Amino acid sequence: MATDNFPSDVEKNSGPMAEEVEGKHLKDAVVDSVLASSPQERKLVWRQDKRIVPLAAGIYFLCYLDRSNIGNAKVLNSSTHNDMQTETGASDYQFNIALMIFLIGYFLFEVPSNILLKKLRPSRWLAFLMVSWGAITIGLGGVKNYPQMTGVRFLLGAVEAGLFPGLVYYLTFWYKTDERSVRVAFILASATLAGAFGGAIAYGVGHMNPTRGLSAWRWLFMLEGIPSCVSGILVWFFLPDWPERASWLSESEKDLAAQRLYLEGAKGSAASMTWADVKTTLTDWRLYGHYAIYFAVSLPFSSLSLFSPSIVAGLGFHDLQAQLLTVPPWAAAYIFQILMSWSADHFNARGYHCAAGAVIGAAGFLASAVLPADEYRGRYGCLIVGTAGAFACIPPMLGWLTSNMWSTASIGLAVALNVSIGAGLGQIPGVWIYKATEAKKGYPTGHGVNCAMLFVVAFGALALRYYYGRKNRSILNAAAEGVTPRLYKL
Repeated sequence: MATDNFPSDVEKNSGPMAEEVEGKHLKDAVVDSVLASSPQERKLVWRQDKRIVPLAAGIYFLCYLDRSNIGNAKVLNSSTHNDMQTETGASDYQFNIALMIFLIGYFLFEVPSNILLKKLRPSRWLAFLMVSWGAITIGLGGVKNYPQMTGVRFLLGAVEAGLFPGLVYYLTFWYKTDERSVRVAFILASATLAGAFGGAIAYGVGHMNPTRGLSAWRWLFMLEGIPSCVSGILVWFFLPDWPERASWLSESEKDLAAQRLYLEGAKGSAASMTWADVKTTLTDWRLYGHYAIYFAVSLPFSSLSLFSPSIVAGLGFHDLQAQLLTVPPWAAAYIFQILMSWSADHFNARGYHCAAGAVIGAAGFLASAVLPADEYRGRYGCLIVGTAGAFACIPPMLGWLTSNMWSTASIGLAVALNVSIGAGLGQIPGVWIYKATEAKKGYPTGHGVNCAMLFVVAFGALALRYYYGRKNRSILNAAAEGVTPRLYKL
């Protein structure tokens, strides 16, 4: 019986060290957890939020800033031929190769990085990654030619690979399934803030051209890499690893944290990944549906990250003005994705919210693709709608995946594979869809491809929602009388 595997009263669990709950299927787990409405739990979650969410969001803000600033560098002071592409002598094709090679490194190192995060502790591993990518970003400001730029971008991708899947995995050690999407949203929303601030920073740094004989794009990389190096040292000391090791929690709070996550969270005390865990995760075919929709959403994610300044420049704005006008789309995306993620968790409707955000984004890109090339205001408004909708899909998507996994090892591997296949391989086509030769036409290919991919996300999310709904009905029909089985999140 399923009930033989779990205590009848989780609140009487004797110690703060959360035990790993392994199971072959979610239907074997019985729901029995601390009520989320208890004042003690709300107080604990708030304490965790104050410690974890701002710090995690700040880490990803710096990561995304250092990753995407090459898009700003490409067009910064291009009217005076002091932009990165001109000074490195790269053609449009070669510059796109440099963008793509980052994603190759990203794809190769995500799964190993999540394994190391568990083995070495989050604070240590994430601090190492931060100092590494900060130093590499500073080095990018010194590249002289296309081969150097490509090599440094590969290294940047390799060290940044573990950050986002690592943070998503990290949250599962602290939060229940219905608490994750909105917190993933706050972390991912820092990417939209980085997009907004990146444009504003580039606008300011653009006026440094040519201070001390250096072009402004070189200053951009150097000035944006330094904060990551410094912050990495702070993360080493201040990022908490697991609830059971948090010195700022009382013993009763550690007990409560363990009880909360008895069934629904990853465990710092869990054993390392085994080959059985790997086999089980790789042969769980429903997960490939999650990987597929994340692959599809990664095209607009990557293309907007890298080409927003170029897209805005194609709307009739140039140089520093184009940098500044990249801010509103990212600001709108920040607000919309947090609201959508909260609603998705609150109503247990992640699939519907993914689909809704995707349809909204697809509508924005479709309108951008069909409007006349000189309809600048309308296409700029559509860019805002497309960016907001595309980014709003992602946090519920990731929260949905982690909510329907059942062991520490499987969560870490599934998240890493999801982001590796999606954000690694999935972002590669996004590098190529905004063609420089189509700037005067309004980039119809790029907008059209993003529209199509977001419709794939919408249909895929609805298909997964239908699948999980059917599985839940089967689980309920098979459950013994008086037993409330654990159901898949929707």
